[in-house]
Amino acid sequence: MSNIYIQEPPTNGKVLLKTTAGDIDIELWSKEAPKACRNFIQLCLEAYYDNTIFHRVVPGFIVQGGDPTGTGTGGESIYGVPFKDEFHSRLRFNRRGLVAMANAGPHDNGSQFFFTLGRADELNNKHTIFGKVTGDTVYNMLRLTEVDIDDEERPRNPHKIRSCEVLFNPFDDIIPREIKKPKKEKPEEEVKKLKPKGTKNFSLLSFGEEAEEEEEEVNRVSQSMKGKSKSSHDLLKDDPHLSSVPAVESERGDAAEDSDDDGEYEGAEHDEYVDGDEKNQMRERIAKKLKKDTSENVKRAGEGEVEKKPVSRSEELRKEARQLKRELLAAKQKKAENSAIQAEKRSEEEEAAPDGAVAEYRREKQKYEALRKQQAKTGTSREDQTLALLNQFKSKLTQAIAETPENDISETEVEDDEGCFQLRREEQHLITASLVHEMYDIYQVIDRNCKMQSNTASPFLCH
Repeated sequence: MSNIYIQEPPTNGKVLLKTTAGDIDIELWSKEAPKACRNFIQLCLEAYYDNTIFHRVVPGFIVQGGDPTGTGTGGESIYGVPFKDEFHSRLRFNRRGLVAMANAGPHDNGSQFFFTLGRADELNNKHTIFGKVTGDTVYNMLRLTEVDIDDEERPRNPHKIRSCEVLFNPFDDIIPREIKKPKKEKPEEEVKKLKPKGTKNFSLLSFGEEAEEEEEEVNRVSQSMKGKSKSSHDLLKDDPHLSSVPAVESERGDAAEDSDDDGEYEGAEHDEYVDGDEKNQMRERIAKKLKKDTSENVKRAGEGEVEKKPVSRSEELRKEARQLKRELLAAKQKKAENSAIQAEKRSEEEEAAPDGAVAEYRREKQKYEALRKQQAKTGTSREDQTLALLNQFKSKLTQAIAETPENDISETEVEDDEGCFQLRREEQHLITASLVHEMYDIYQVIDRNCKMQSNTASPFLCH
């Protein structure tokens, strides 16, 4: 596959198509197909492809778009007329991801284009290849085929091009045209027909007469009360529990409660119509109300303290737990110190005991423990100590050799050694002599027996 890319010429130009399936990067061969690339770039700059659909999908073959009508028969080029085909020897339909112009015949190129989904040798020298899909956006191009298709190769829910962006324009002289898109004629406004209101046919009900009477009464009451706010005093006039006397004093009391903190009334006109007795009554009510408020505040504060008590109690319990932990640690430390002191006292008492084998053993043990503590574990000091011990051993050897020289050996010891060797030689000589005599005696007995038998028997028995 790599040799295919090497054979293709370098690109010069880049466009980004933003589709409903994802972004698609297209690199253009503007030198090999200048007319097709100029046409495609200018249409992108003019937003010609915006909101156009991919109207034809052939799985494994092509995905076609670029028709503003969405029928496959529309679309115009920037030149006003169809332009000629542009073929190149190094551009072939040998892989997927190629972008080419769609046409109905030779030299009939407009605005429609298509993407290849595989090798298509039958399209060579029939359609102009002017670009290729690059990078991972080729997978977004393949997603354009993931739609339901009818018998005419048209998708039922087609993907569309949302917008186009020219990333690199090799043609500096392109001037986008101002294209006035035809406005869609608004449909004539349909005259809204007033629907007749539903009427209730009470004759269909078994209790139709009663329902009709209730309906009339409800309508009459609603019409009479329309736009007015009524209270229960107005509706329930026959109720003996309701009083027809207005509660003026309570309303005034409520007004005093809703007044500002300064205790002023809403206006001076109200004071003119209020008598002195009524003022005193109002003041008494306000004072009582304030007392109630203060008592309520005190109760709430008491409740808050009650709520805080369990919190403080939990804190006290935590403090006690921490204090107990500290005391336990202190007791453990004190116990360890006491045990160490008792051990020291025992050792002192043992040392103070009368001298004996045990006391001497302990003194030696303490001596060697002190020496062991003085010894270094590792390092140059340890090596120096070892060398010192070795030299001490050598000095002891030389001293012993010097004290007992070889010339000091007494002559008596040498004579004793020589006598010992002579006795050993004599013993060995005696042993060999006795053995020889014994062997000789044995042979002599055997020879005598043979001679005695030879006189009585054959001479061959002895040999």
